[in-house]
Amino acid sequence: MTGAGATAAAVRAGRLSARHVAMRALASIEAAEPAMRAVTGILRDRALADAAAVDAAVAAGRDPGPLAGVPYGVKDLFDVAGLPTTAGSAIYADAQPAAHDAEAVRRMQAAGAVLVATLNMDEFAYGFATINARHGTTRNPHDPERLAGGSSGGSAAVVAARLLPLALGSDTNGSVRVPASLTGVYGLKPTHGALPMAGVFPFAASFDDVGPFAANAADMALVWEVLSDRRGAAGERPLRLARLGGRFRDNADPDQLAAIDALAADTPILTLPDIARARSAAFLITAYEGGTLHRDALAEQAMAFDPAVRDRLIAGALLPRGLYEEALAFRETFHAEVDATIAPYDVLLAPATPCTAPRIDDPWIVIDGKRVPARADLGIHTQPISFAGLPSLAVPLCRAAGALPIGLQLIGRRGGEAELLRAATLWEAQGLIGGAFPVPAIEGVGA
Repeated sequence: MTGAGATAAAVRAGRLSARHVAMRALASIEAAEPAMRAVTGILRDRALADAAAVDAAVAAGRDPGPLAGVPYGVKDLFDVAGLPTTAGSAIYADAQPAAHDAEAVRRMQAAGAVLVATLNMDEFAYGFATINARHGTTRNPHDPERLAGGSSGGSAAVVAARLLPLALGSDTNGSVRVPASLTGVYGLKPTHGALPMAGVFPFAASFDDVGPFAANAADMALVWEVLSDRRGAAGERPLRLARLGGRFRDNADPDQLAAIDALAADTPILTLPDIARARSAAFLITAYEGGTLHRDALAEQAMAFDPAVRDRLIAGALLPRGLYEEALAFRETFHAEVDATIAPYDVLLAPATPCTAPRIDDPWIVIDGKRVPARADLGIHTQPISFAGLPSLAVPLCRAAGALPIGLQLIGRRGGEAELLRAATLWEAQGLIGGAFPVPAIEGVGA
């Protein structure tokens, strides 16, 4: 699959039809599924109709937009007109169809992008694994015996497998950055609240954000411009870098630490305040808000939930409100302290995940020398950044042939996405980051 920018340029110039691009994407997805378990629905009729509209605009001499004819997919919690929004759950399989597209989907369509599929996720976005009781476990394209990460695992997997150049997910505590790291693609969690959440099934509103996936830095910058409706790059002055220390240098892959120290040599190592407490508070707020959201459904049909998700939601629903409010108050203090600490810097570097993708038949990881569930703890390095509300771009490391992917987080000040994208573009051009992985080994993938 050709990149988003190149595809759009060819379609706008009339060298390639949007219909041809859509048909090729649909064929690739159909060949890869159900082996990869990344797709929950193929939107053939919509894709061909949207592609026809793009081709008609080109024929009429109109510019169909910066993503003209670019096929993409969305995590199965975005409203898609005419379809029930299930959030990966059988409970809402027969829900009333959405009357309108989610705002992020509307912006993509207005830019000429062609929606071709809905994508697998952890039920209600509660997990870092994309182990879904209804749709199955999404397999990592680089090793089908391993997890793709979650909860936006289907979105990451289709980009990693080169089935689609772009996909949309959502990130609450790391649900874009974790699967991006484990599958070797770029994944952006923007400043909290920077992108519209209208039409996206919520998990925990305190942290939920729309986040895109792309295979390279240029395509990520392009889709960010479309979603954010922002134009123009960051300034050209040298980027001010720092490394995150403390807990962010614990439980990290040696290649991550080596890359961080090479990219930001001789820069300060910052210790953010109360990181362990921040992660605990993030867990508490997430559990409380998720449990409260699903309280009525749990009371009426608890056994219809994925058991692993149900138990965590019930636990959240039982939390006392006073404890939740205490965590919210701590968050305000934490924000102020973090903002002051990072104010002199444009880009902070930290690991995205503590390790490469765990095996599906052994979904555990080691944190502080102890085995813990991957589904709950792969976000150890992303969750505190969500708690701080900061933008974070997961970028893949260049690794030796045959090595599993793993990524870094480039973290910025609030509203600092342009600096993160500038850093990624520069380092990718220098060969310091970027997946450059071969087409994965699942049969049919990459066709």
